[in-house]
Amino acid sequence: MAEQTFLEEGVVTVTNSRFVVPGQTYAMSGVTSVKSTVYNPSRIGPIILIVLGILGMIIGAKSGALPGGIILLVIGIAWWVLKKPKYSIMLSSASGEVEALTSKNKGFILRVVDAVNEAIIARG
Repeated sequence: MAEQTFLEEGVVTVTNSRFVVPGQTYAMSGVTSVKSTVYNPSRIGPIILIVLGILGMIIGAKSGALPGGIILLVIGIAWWVLKKPKYSIMLSSASGEVEALTSKNKGFILRVVDAVNEAIIARG
């Protein structure tokens, strides 16, 4: 059977016989299932900065040092917004489960998962 390509995007390729990611090639014959997972980042640091910024604004309003609190608040909010979740692809085989690919781009991960599912189905 000829190799059929389901996805070729950047350095990732999914065919009916292989799944190629940077630094690793997985044989599709051994893959039993695929799923995506999400890792949400810890937001403790930004929360602490936001709280300190609010406290600094309250105290600064009374003592005339308001800009310090505003700066901490803005940095905390920016840090919160910039902390993006990471999405991963988990491949299952007879030998266990492995994290095959990680990205901050959810759409990309979902396209790869769909392609791997199509390759598993096409394999029969």
